[in-house]
Amino acid sequence: MGIYRDMAAGAAAGAAGTTVLNAITYLDMAVRARPASSLPEQAAGAVSERLHVGLGEEEDARNREQGLGPMLGILTGVGVGLAYGLFRHAVRRRVSLPVAATGVGMAAAVAGSAPMTALGLTDPREWGVGGWTADLVPHLGYGLATVAAFELTRSRRRR
Repeated sequence: MGIYRDMAAGAAAGAAGTTVLNAITYLDMAVRARPASSLPEQAAGAVSERLHVGLGEEEDARNREQGLGPMLGILTGVGVGLAYGLFRHAVRRRVSLPVAATGVGMAAAVAGSAPMTALGLTDPREWGVGGWTADLVPHLGYGLATVAAFELTRSRRRR
C-alpha cells in the first residue's frame, strides 16, 4: 500500500478505536455509577485561554467546552491511528497483535494525558489504582481495535 492509503487506513482505524474506547468508558460509567470526567472540557477551556480565543459568555463558553473537549479526544484517537498507519508503512514486517495493541493503546493514553498534565489539569502520579484502571483499560481496548481495524485493511481478499 502507498503511504497515503496507510495514513487513511490508520486514521479510520483510529476512529474505530476511539469508538471502542468511548464504549468501554461509558460502560464503566454505567456499571460503577461514576460521572464523566470533566478533564476534556477543562482542557478545551485552558487551550482556548492560552490561544486567546474567546468561547463566549459564561454559559456559552461552558457549552462550547463540553463540545470541544470530546472533539479533542476524537482528534487524538484519529491522530494516533494515523501515526500507527505511518509506522506500519515504515515497518513492513508483521507485528505481533498483542504487542502492537499494547503499544498503540499506551501511545493513545500518553497522547491524551500528557497535554492535560502539561496544562496542570491532572497529575498521573496522584492517580490511585482505580484511576489508572479507568484510564488504561479503555486505552488498551482502543489499541486492540485500532490495530485490528488497520490490519484488516492489509489482508488480501480471497476469491
